[in-house]
Amino acid sequence: MSNKDQTSKLWGGRFSEATDQFVQRFTASVNFDQRMAPQDIQGSLAHAAMLHGIGVLNDQELQDIESGLATILDEVNAGTFAWSVALEDVHMNIEARLTELIGVAGKKLHTGRSRNDQVATDIRLYLRAAIDTISLEIDRLQQGIIDLAETQADTLMPGFTHLQTAQPVVFGHHLLAWNEMLQRDYGRLQDCRSRLNQSPLGAAALAGTTYPIDREQTAAALGFDKPTENSLDSVSDRDFAIEFCSFAALLLTHMSRISEELVLWTSAQFNFIELPDRFCTGSSIMPQKKNPDVPELVRGKVGRVNGHLVSLLTLMKSQPLAYNKDNQEDKEPLFDTIDTVLDCVRAFADMIPAIIPQKDVMREAALRGFSTATDLADYLVRGGLPFRDAHEVVGMAVGHGVDTGLDLAEMTLETLQGFCPDIREDVFEVLTLEGSVAARDHLGGTAPAQVRAAAERAREKVASRSR
Repeated sequence: MSNKDQTSKLWGGRFSEATDQFVQRFTASVNFDQRMAPQDIQGSLAHAAMLHGIGVLNDQELQDIESGLATILDEVNAGTFAWSVALEDVHMNIEARLTELIGVAGKKLHTGRSRNDQVATDIRLYLRAAIDTISLEIDRLQQGIIDLAETQADTLMPGFTHLQTAQPVVFGHHLLAWNEMLQRDYGRLQDCRSRLNQSPLGAAALAGTTYPIDREQTAAALGFDKPTENSLDSVSDRDFAIEFCSFAALLLTHMSRISEELVLWTSAQFNFIELPDRFCTGSSIMPQKKNPDVPELVRGKVGRVNGHLVSLLTLMKSQPLAYNKDNQEDKEPLFDTIDTVLDCVRAFADMIPAIIPQKDVMREAALRGFSTATDLADYLVRGGLPFRDAHEVVGMAVGHGVDTGLDLAEMTLETLQGFCPDIREDVFEVLTLEGSVAARDHLGGTAPAQVRAAAERAREKVASRSR
């Protein structure tokens, strides 16, 4: 076998022997970066049009390249494209196939660029498209939560601190707390998109190129806001991937918190809600079981997303400028994070609007645990008693309730006046669950009217988003 046969790679001219087969497989990325084929072709089309504009390609060469890339995209979409580990990555696979299809014009396409700026462009295009898809799914999830919250603005339930009954709230208010978490997550995702939407194409290997390229043209053609400023940073920056994974870790943390509540609330011990059967599974041995698998899996998947964030931070922490082969390790954690986030948000967007609240059970639970104790203290303060004294009075009343098994609202007026003679008949208006929540009639409060108004404001925020 000739030397040329042994080293017939697109970069093989300098080498005198073929790559070891294990090293070839070890260093190849095509098995996972082939998912960026549409973005690679998109970037190549923009680059080819720019090369034509500066006279590197003639009309026929541009036409051949465009036709060849269209054929390759059809093959990729049809699943008939023959991927080769020997060609290392998505870029060289596509370039080799293009040259096979159209001849020498395919070899001209790489003029003025490197795989370094090519992959940096592809991954930004891929992540940008993923962000837009995830954004739509977060929209759908938020809309589902908001709609459910509005219908549950009068449904009473216990609010918790330390997982102990604290004060009564309405279920819609609790749901809108979930929405606030997601609203912040959505904002972080859009911030990430804004910062990644700059084009590194034209930075070439690390120093730019000697050809009179038009980076503004390719940036505009690819939908970027502008080209990146520094060629060294352009090919080595992976901040956008880290930032996305940071967003994802926080989103999944929020979804894990929601999941924990769903798991608790579907248990026989709480029985606050029911999930439709299509989101649950049974047991192979216990026929009565209905397991909340979807929220349990979402709760578990935060671990892998957190791991991917740490992986990328560690990957980049000591890399010198500019590009290093280490950066090949950015794709698998990023791709898995994208897939995981999209699956989790889609599952929640389908499931949460289908929640069936067990209103009577939730109301009965709110009656336990002296949830209107703070309302009694506030009542006493409004009557002129200092808050700390009121706190002590109510504490004694609660102690009596613990001993007798009576809630505050179940005690007689005479019993309550034994703790404080200033208590009058109207105290029972504030000791009811309905009175308690209705009294919190201010921005951010749990009064049903405030919850309905908050749901409307939240709906307007989601509807006003533009992409």
